[in-house]
Amino acid sequence: MRTGTTVRAAALGTATLMMITACGGDGVAEGAEDAELGLVTGVYPLEWLAARVGGDRVAVAQLTEPGAEPHDLELTGRQIGEVSEADIAFYVSGLQPAVDEAVEQEAAEAALDVADVVELHAVGDDGGHDHEGEEVHAHEEQGGEAHSEDEHAHEGEGGESRSEEEGHAGGDGHDHGDLDPHFWLDVGLMAEAAHALADRMAELDPDGAQTYEGNAAAVTDELETIGQEYDAGLAECARREVVVDHTAFAYLTEAHGLEQIGVSGVDPETEPSPSQIAAITDTVAERGVTTVFTEPLMPAATAQTIAAETGAEVAVLDPLEGVTDRSPGDDYPSIMRGNLAALTTALDCG
Repeated sequence: MRTGTTVRAAALGTATLMMITACGGDGVAEGAEDAELGLVTGVYPLEWLAARVGGDRVAVAQLTEPGAEPHDLELTGRQIGEVSEADIAFYVSGLQPAVDEAVEQEAAEAALDVADVVELHAVGDDGGHDHEGEEVHAHEEQGGEAHSEDEHAHEGEGGESRSEEEGHAGGDGHDHGDLDPHFWLDVGLMAEAAHALADRMAELDPDGAQTYEGNAAAVTDELETIGQEYDAGLAECARREVVVDHTAFAYLTEAHGLEQIGVSGVDPETEPSPSQIAAITDTVAERGVTTVFTEPLMPAATAQTIAAETGAEVAVLDPLEGVTDRSPGDDYPSIMRGNLAALTTALDCG
C-alpha cells in the first residue's frame, strides 16, 4: 500500500486539479486532501466508475484532458509520475498504449486492468448476431468482389492493406490487439468492474471496505436501471441496424439485440477506403436505414457523405470515450440515456 505523504503530494494534489477540470462532474475533488487512496486512470468511463465507488475516500486523477481523443494520449513526465505514485492504476489494456507502457514500467503492483476482471470481446465478435457490414467484408465491393470473413483487411492510403485486428500496429500506436476495449457500453460489465474495483480498494484501505462495497452496490443498481431502460426502449423497433463510423458499439449492440454496421474498424483513426464507403452506402439504401451515426470526437464527413447519397439523417451516438459539448449528456448515466434516445428515434422504436 502506498498511502503516505508521497502519494498525497503527487497523486492527490494533481488529482484535485484534474478532477475540477474533468467533465465527469462528480464533485469528488472536494476534500481530496483527506482521501485515503490515490487512483489514476486514462479514460472517462473509468474515472466516473472510480469516483462513484471510491467516494470521498479516493482521489481520482484523469490523464486525458477533457475533449481530447483518448487514443491519442501522450503522457507528460508529470503524468508518468502520477501513475508511478498512485495506489491504483485503473485502466483497460489495449486502449491507450501510453498508459499501458507507463503502468508496465512504473506501476505494475498498482495495476488493475479491466481486461483481467471482465471478459472482453474479441474484435469483430458480435455474439452471434449477423453484423453484416460491420467490417464491410460481408458486402460486395465495387466491381463485384466480396471479402471473406477471414481476410479482415482494410485498404489504407496508397492501397496498403492491414487487418482491423492489427489496427495501426507499427504505425501510430493505436493497436487494440485482439480485444475490443469499449466494455463500458455494456452496463453489466461495468457492474462487474465496479465490484472488482471495490475489492481492490478494500484491500488497500480496509477501514473503507464497507463504504466501497456499499458504493459498488449503489452504482450496480444505477447501471441495472439503465440496462432495463434500454431493454424496454429497444424491445420493439422497426429496424435494428445501427450504422456507425467507428465500430466501438459492439458491446451495446450485442447486449440489446442490435446489428452494428461500421464504416471503419474499432480504431477511430482507421481511414475507410472509397470502396468501403460505397459498400455501406449501398447497405444503407438497400435496408432502408434512416440514420447514420457519427461521434462527438470524430469528424462527421464520412457520415455526411453516406447520408447525402441515401437521404439518411446524421445523428450522434457517443462511445463515451470522453465528454464534450457535443455529447448527449454531461456524465455517464445521462450520455447512456442520450444514446438510448438517439437509438429509439433512429430505429423507430415503439
